[in-house]
Amino acid sequence: MSILREQRKEKIADYLRRNTKASVDELRTQFDMSGATVRRYLEELSREGKIQRVRGGAALTDGSKTEPPIVQRGFAQSREKQLIARRAAELVEDGQTVFLGSGSTVLEVARQLRGRSNITVITNSLPVINLLADSDAIRVIATGGLLRNEELSLIGHLLEVCLAELRADNVIIGIQGIDPVHGLTNEYLPETVSDRAILGFARHVIVVADHTKFGRTKPSFVAELSAVKTIVTDPAADPVMLAELRSRGIRVLVAE
Repeated sequence: MSILREQRKEKIADYLRRNTKASVDELRTQFDMSGATVRRYLEELSREGKIQRVRGGAALTDGSKTEPPIVQRGFAQSREKQLIARRAAELVEDGQTVFLGSGSTVLEVARQLRGRSNITVITNSLPVINLLADSDAIRVIATGGLLRNEELSLIGHLLEVCLAELRADNVIIGIQGIDPVHGLTNEYLPETVSDRAILGFARHVIVVADHTKFGRTKPSFVAELSAVKTIVTDPAADPVMLAELRSRGIRVLVAE
């Protein structure tokens, strides 16, 4: 196998190490290759145990463990998440400081912010840190905390102490359940206090959530809907549910 071929494959593998996942179209554009060439390289890298092939692209693997749920979710509703992320990123103004939480949709927001300048990002998400690490125009502040392996996020007391010493204009987070009666809920009970600290970190809280999150209730109650100023979702979201949220004074943006 040629040296050039191996170099190209290594570039793809390195891109996945930094971004955790990528679609074939994304890699084709990034490296100026044909879709067939990208797919061939991905198949070879998968056989070598360096990546995991998923529908439409590939995700990072260490060759022995199953992927963290955040990586597994990366391609679910991927089109919707890209629309949502693009609209949410537009809400961040030059000169502002924004907290980006963990999760696949927020990671898409970070991708949309990569080309921006004069922005400070505070985050507890390792994928967000990795994604923005090579950006000279964005200042990144990483919180401390206990690593939650499944989400590649930092949580717990050290995170809360860190947030007490910082300030932000906006918070952008994902949530697993949004319901008019049960409010904002998540799956992981030990993370609840951290979630609440993040929600209280800035006056303007922006929730990014695709249509599958509405009407769902998870075990861990995080906050009432009143904690949220803006929700950004996709066109498939239930219009009756969105009308209910708007009636409660929440700004609901449908990304198209």
